[in-house]
Amino acid sequence: MPLALLALAIGAFGIGTTEFVIMGVLPQVAGDFGVSIPTAGWLVTGYALGVVFGAPLLTVLGTKVSRKKMLLFLMGLFVVGNLLSAVAPSFSLMLLGRVVASLAHGAFFGIGSVVAADLVAPEKKASAISLMFMGLTVANIVGVPLGTYIGQAAGWRVTFTLVAALGVIGFLGVARLIPEAGRPKTDTVRTEFAAFKNVQVWLAMAMTVLGYGGVFAAVTYITPMMTEVAGYTEGAVTWLLVLFGIGMFLGNLLGGKFADRALMPMLFVSLGALSLALLTFTATAHNKVLAAITLTLIGALGFATVPPLQKWVLDQAKQAPTLASAANIGAFNLGNALAAWLGGVVIASGLDLTAPNWVGALLSGTALLLAFLAAFLDRRGRAAAASVEIASAAAEAGTEPGSGPESGRPRAAAPVAAGPR
Repeated sequence: MPLALLALAIGAFGIGTTEFVIMGVLPQVAGDFGVSIPTAGWLVTGYALGVVFGAPLLTVLGTKVSRKKMLLFLMGLFVVGNLLSAVAPSFSLMLLGRVVASLAHGAFFGIGSVVAADLVAPEKKASAISLMFMGLTVANIVGVPLGTYIGQAAGWRVTFTLVAALGVIGFLGVARLIPEAGRPKTDTVRTEFAAFKNVQVWLAMAMTVLGYGGVFAAVTYITPMMTEVAGYTEGAVTWLLVLFGIGMFLGNLLGGKFADRALMPMLFVSLGALSLALLTFTATAHNKVLAAITLTLIGALGFATVPPLQKWVLDQAKQAPTLASAANIGAFNLGNALAAWLGGVVIASGLDLTAPNWVGALLSGTALLLAFLAAFLDRRGRAAAASVEIASAAAEAGTEPGSGPESGRPRAAAPVAAGPR
């Protein structure tokens, strides 16, 4: 794998850290600005919405420049957003900083996926994408717990300053390691939007929303579930999330490796097993050991879907993949928001704290059904294309593609009618 993937992974590490570390320092931020915890929660919601809308917007604007220059711009935007958050004198300005940083998120991963896939041979594209996303998974193992600890010990402003420094390192890595290439001719607004005429692109994004969203239906409420149901202390939740992050890391690598060998079978297995694990979590959440094991498994199976889904989008929109790739990153965040809301709905309706788990199982199970539909449509499309190709070849050769062992023989000359003698 080329060293350039390291630059993308570093950027992904910084982005993953800033996305999730806010949850660990939210009480400190709320206290410093004198706002309630629900109000401070807008720092999470605003970031997610910025990803959803920023991914397609900035990707479209980026069609005028090379992908390397766009990646540099996005890392610069990331640094500015985090610095603004670090020095913000008011809550509204910190919220603005969070939104500015989030605008880089979706477009970076979307464009980065295309760049990563272009750096390697076709049979290694999913593995290359998974290596870029490895930075995001490592952020959940190292970056988020460390950033939370620093924020609690030295202040949350120090945390965001250090995250901005990570962005500077990512910027330098992209500048140094990513090869310069001209803007692809296919990167125009019209061709990028044309990719959405393919129903497979929409199916892939729906699978992303529902499949990975199923994970967040459970993880959003993991703290009350682990403390009130499993019996863990609040201090143990940090280490449980580290286990979840380790699962994400392993699942991401395995998902990329096996997706290169058999993409759709890998997606079937990961989505099916994820649905089963989430459903099982409603029971295992009552036992400390089983709860920890299941949480790690959910992290692994959930992120095992990411490389195959991202590669499936790139394959289906191969003539102009950048916008579709970025939109699929936005779909992950849309799924997170949708699943978190549905999980809250079932808890508010009077069900217990494990209820979001079966909501997640239903979401991931629906994604599995869509995967079967996508595979069926793909096979049917390939068969139809093969039939057209055979017919065209036969026509060019002047043969009849009939049936039986004599099919493909030259056409017999038409009898000539006898004229008057």
